[in-house]
Amino acid sequence: MKKDITLVLSGGGARGIAHIGVIEELLKLNVNIASISGTSVGALIGGIYAVGKLEEFKQWMLKVNRTKIFRLIDFSFSTQGLVKGERVFNEIREFITDVNIEDLPIKYTATAFDIANGREVVFDKGSLFNAIRASISIPTIFTPLTIGDSVFIDGGVVNNIPINTAKRVENDIVIAVNVNAGVTDDIVYYSELEQLAKQNQKASKSIYRINKNINYLFLVNNSLVTLTNHISNLILEKNPPDVLVEIPRNVAGIFEFYNTKAIINSGREYFANSIPEIESKIRNVL
Repeated sequence: MKKDITLVLSGGGARGIAHIGVIEELLKLNVNIASISGTSVGALIGGIYAVGKLEEFKQWMLKVNRTKIFRLIDFSFSTQGLVKGERVFNEIREFITDVNIEDLPIKYTATAFDIANGREVVFDKGSLFNAIRASISIPTIFTPLTIGDSVFIDGGVVNNIPINTAKRVENDIVIAVNVNAGVTDDIVYYSELEQLAKQNQKASKSIYRINKNINYLFLVNNSLVTLTNHISNLILEKNPPDVLVEIPRNVAGIFEFYNTKAIINSGREYFANSIPEIESKIRNVL
């Protein structure tokens, strides 16, 4: 019998495309993905897998280049986000049939944040498309999704690795995939930086120089990753998975969707490091 897996997929923009490589390699083992819990792009990849369209979506993504991305950007003059997202989500809708979460062949949840009411919302029923659209609405980038009196933005602001809200199955193995690994929680006092500057003139220039590469997207990317990483570390401490697959954040930028092939391969590569641990868990549980 195949071992049941509860798979938890983190957000992380384009880095989340690595989840495709992880899922493909995971399915080569003696396992059954019985439940998926995701945030943002993790909710997207998990939902597309749940409806059986992952291979089609991968082939579409492999054809995406910088020109295609630019054509999918419908800039918004709204103060709620730079991009309306209608073109992107219309493309995504092609892979997500009109299905409700409760009718999927596997258990599924997507996490979003209702910013109007200040609460985390876990979509466990209703429209799969709406759940993904809500979970993937990156603040300041995509305009939020409004349903009733709720205004939904990316779930990563509160729970980027939603282990605690996953729909578990009996005697399962929980595998969590974090595509933002490598961000430390180190604290450095400014006085230490000053001391370093005195010791090394080159370091001094590096510390105080204005980096011309720091632009709007850089600030959004790194601010969100830093925020979600701190939250994720706390969640992982309280709810450790059976296996944690860590994919470094430097495999791709948050908007580098044109790098699909390399990102998928990185998912395969870093998942391979976890295979011995997964096989050991399977033997112990069986």
